[in-house]
Amino acid sequence: MVSGLTARGYFNGRPTPLRIALFVACYNDTLFPQTGIAVTELLERLGHTVEFPLAQTCCGQMHYNTGYHGEAVPLVRRFVELFRDAETVCVPSASCVAMMREHYELIARNEDDPRLLAEVQALLPRVFEFSELLTKKLKVTDVGAHFPHSVTYHPSCHSLRMLNIREEPLTLLRAVDGLNLIELPNREQCCGFGGTFAVKNMDVSTAMLAEKKACVIETKADVVTSLDNSCLMNIWGGLHRDGSSVRTVHIAEILNSVKGLAGGNA
Repeated sequence: MVSGLTARGYFNGRPTPLRIALFVACYNDTLFPQTGIAVTELLERLGHTVEFPLAQTCCGQMHYNTGYHGEAVPLVRRFVELFRDAETVCVPSASCVAMMREHYELIARNEDDPRLLAEVQALLPRVFEFSELLTKKLKVTDVGAHFPHSVTYHPSCHSLRMLNIREEPLTLLRAVDGLNLIELPNREQCCGFGGTFAVKNMDVSTAMLAEKKACVIETKADVVTSLDNSCLMNIWGGLHRDGSSVRTVHIAEILNSVKGLAGGNA
């Protein structure tokens, strides 16, 4: 704990700290390690213990969505093996959580593996997307963050359509000191990424991204945030190629930005 940096309203009653296992997502681990660091620092600042199983790999979404269902099975088994004993699992990727909730049981059933099915069913209720974990499990809406910038929020398709996460990220952002939250026009419209969709359907993806970029520019925001770095990577690529100065920042990094600490005024 850092003195004076407790989340307002959270420590009333002093709830028992949790042991939280972090499944960081393979693309975050490879391309956006700062997101995993932000999640860990924030949860520890809130008084919880964060564990990181080093043998974790991928949730299997890329394989499964591309038709390689058999190749996804070992990844499901690996996830269950590594996280079966976790008290709570935090995943800073709505896309990965959607894969788990929508397909893991089906994969276990298709494998005709009752033991795997039982373990998946026992584990999934303890798996939370990052903003879900804060607002629904930990009952936190104000983490004491300070981020003096104008920000617009892009809700990823998986968070909206598969996890039904709508107000949770906005509630967290509205509580950030100094943050000016600007509504994103047509915010529920896809950014065009969709993983391998952007490769297989390049022209359609590019057209969708063009519309999303126009909406972002219209807000005049300094920063675009989301629950998924995959979307932000796609949006930033388009903005960067256009010479835009708009930054993309995962919501965990905004919420971990605290006045007086390194990076707190980034």
